[in-house]
Order: sequence, then C-alpha cells, then structure tokens
Amino acid sequence: MSGHQVSEITSIIFMATALSMDSFSISLGMGMQSLRLKRIALIGLSFGFFHILLPFIGVAIGQVLSVKIGHFTTLVSGLLLVGIGLQMILNVFTDHQRRLIIQPYGFGLFVLSLSVSLDSFPVGLSLGLSGLSTIIVLALFGIICTLLTWIGFFLGRKVRGYLGVYSELLGGSILLAFGLKFIFGT
Repeated sequence: MSGHQVSEITSIIFMATALSMDSFSISLGMGMQSLRLKRIALIGLSFGFFHILLPFIGVAIGQVLSVKIGHFTTLVSGLLLVGIGLQMILNVFTDHQRRLIIQPYGFGLFVLSLSVSLDSFPVGLSLGLSGLSTIIVLALFGIICTLLTWIGFFLGRKVRGYLGVYSELLGGSILLAFGLKFIFGT
C-alpha cells in the first residue's frame, strides 16, 4: 500500500467518523431509553445502511458531474464539506431542545435512519467529484456509522447524555477542516 493510499483511507475514516457523529449523538440520547439489544442492533444496521445508500447516490451523481465540470471539482468538493461542517456546528448552537419524537420502529426507524444520514449525501457527491474509490468509501461509511451508533447506545446507557452536543460539534469541525483542506490544499 502506497503512502497516498494510506493517506486516502485515513481521510475517509476521519470523514466517515465525522458523518457518523449525528448517529452517535442520536443513539447516545436514545441509549437512555430502555431498548432491547435486538432493537439496538437493528437501529445500528439501519443507520449504517443509509450511510451507505445516500453517499452511493451522491457518489454516482458526483462522478457524472466530474466529467462535466472538470477542474472545478476539488473546489466544489471542498465547499460542500465546509457547508456541511458549518451546518453541523451551527445546529449545536441553535437546536437546544432536541427531542426524539419519532420512535425507532417500522416507518419511524426508516424516517430516523434517513434523517441522520441526509448529511452523507452531499459528502458522497463531493467524493464522487474527487474520484476516490467508491467501494472503500461506502464500506467505511456504513461500518463506522454502525459501530458508532452501537457505541452511542451503550454509552448512553452509562453516561446519560454528557457528550451528545460535543460529538456533533467535533463532527462538524472535522468536516469543516477537510473542506478547507480540499479548497486550499496541503
């Protein structure tokens, strides 16, 4: 494995972790409810699946766009990541009373999984523009999201919500930093 490949995979892992912070935050809060382990496993898998599906759609659209807009792709990728990161950071300061209105069963689980994964669509779009390996990106997004969701549930049972806001702030900061790296280079 070359140094460039290691750097690329490391960047993807950080990006996947940052995107999964919403799922981690939600599961941390939901971990305070008395949910069975089977339900926790299903929620983690559902969140992970949507963190694969939405970036896949974004990557596909991004690859089509990259042929059309050529040299602007890196700038567009960076701007998308900066926008998502700023949105996550601003949500920390504007969404003080986040309550779980949708229950994690049936259609509610679908809506919840979709809503925590929406921010991964434009990241997939930007990754499609940058030409990174799609299979590695999608696999890491899904695996890391699933694992962080499960960790959030188990920590939520123990910690009772101390880290929720800070994890989303950290996730937004990481995406912002990667966006700036794309825009201004290394």
